[in-house]
Amino acid sequence: MTSFNDLTRLSPPPAGPPPVDWDTVENTLGMRLPDDYKQMATTYGPGAFCGFINIYHPHGATEWVNLTGPMPATIRAQLEQGHDRGTYPVPYDPADLFAIGVTDNGEYLFWITDPATEPDAWGIAVNEARGPGWYTFDGTLTHFLASVLSGETKVPLFPSDLLDQGAFFTPSTAARRDPEPAPPSAGRAIDGKAVRAWARANGYQVPDRGRIPADVLTAWEQATSSGA
Repeated sequence: MTSFNDLTRLSPPPAGPPPVDWDTVENTLGMRLPDDYKQMATTYGPGAFCGFINIYHPHGATEWVNLTGPMPATIRAQLEQGHDRGTYPVPYDPADLFAIGVTDNGEYLFWITDPATEPDAWGIAVNEARGPGWYTFDGTLTHFLASVLSGETKVPLFPSDLLDQGAFFTPSTAARRDPEPAPPSAGRAIDGKAVRAWARANGYQVPDRGRIPADVLTAWEQATSSGA
């Protein structure tokens, strides 16, 4: 039985997810995507597993969970900055990491896109939300999800009660967003000190060190891109 079959058995998909034009999505991203992800995203649509693991989708309801929105490039730029300065440990070349999901606690899920020409061989990495920890899974995204939802794999960064209510998928109820190119500002160099200063001046709480929360980065992107 394949990992995808295991996943649908553990967490049945909803009826009638929106269709996806994968040629447009891959052209927008400039990369070929893993077949297992495309099968999963086509079958499930946008939403979350166990009300906790949000997988980015071309029709993600907000730019925070939209595969073709600014978040993957923004997160990569932040990792590159920490990696280059030696202030935030990253066990992989940030250029090889592509954010594919986020948890409700703020952990990011990444494809390890090495080799870039073999997307069906990409493994999964998970980055701790408010700390330096990383977890690596040697398998595809659907293999990772099926293994986590079955209880076979326990990610130390995830809550211990993740499966207390069983495995389930909740589709997004927000309005559908069609795939669109990331704005020109996505992925530009991020001055962490300047972002933190802007955030505090605008009423956001941010840590002195480590990752800047995704909602703050998005707000800063929108404000500075518009000249605010």
